[in-house]
Amino acid sequence: MSGPAPTRVLVVDDDGVVRAGLRLMLDGNDGLRVVGEAGDGQQALVEADRLRPHVVLMDIRMPRMDGLKATRALMVGPEPPRVIVLTTFDADALVLEALGAGADGFLLKDTPPTDIVSAIRRVADGEPMLSPSATRTVLARLRNDDDDRVHMRDARRRLATLTDRERDVALAVGRGLSNGEIARELHLSVATVKGHVVQLFHKLEAVNRVQVALRVHDARLQ
Repeated sequence: MSGPAPTRVLVVDDDGVVRAGLRLMLDGNDGLRVVGEAGDGQQALVEADRLRPHVVLMDIRMPRMDGLKATRALMVGPEPPRVIVLTTFDADALVLEALGAGADGFLLKDTPPTDIVSAIRRVADGEPMLSPSATRTVLARLRNDDDDRVHMRDARRRLATLTDRERDVALAVGRGLSNGEIARELHLSVATVKGHVVQLFHKLEAVNRVQVALRVHDARLQ
């Protein structure tokens, strides 16, 4: 009996050496398969449409189209892939812009290989993955944003559209819980939790769990 299908990964970076290194590293892991490469954002869109990867490892600074624009373009598709931004630049503005564009993860290129592999697996399962420095940036934004009250009012307006159970799930996502952990805490099936998360994406106008968590934190409900 064959096992589950491997997670299909598209590697996007303008440095061919980096692409080759990532391919070599990832293809050596069970359950992962690099299905293609791209050297810039425009090529990434073409290859993503052709290859239908589950996860895209996306560099930021590339010619023709950078990774942030490419991520935004991927998110408007009918079944967008998960995106992990993998970059050498640890700038606060880049972290927030990447997450705002719809990225599910933000890692530095010097992240240990085992952590990159773990991040791909987590993101493929619908869980966000941020480097420690990226997490600090997000928390700082939540504490220091000059438009704090505007964000809070908007987030509370969106959360008011949720049912009681959807709100419970949203709060759990905001705490960083996985679908399995939410299911155990709320005494629901994992499939039911996944259904509620899909509704959260629609009602909160979020493209991933990171943005749901930001809405919850903006609302200052926990």
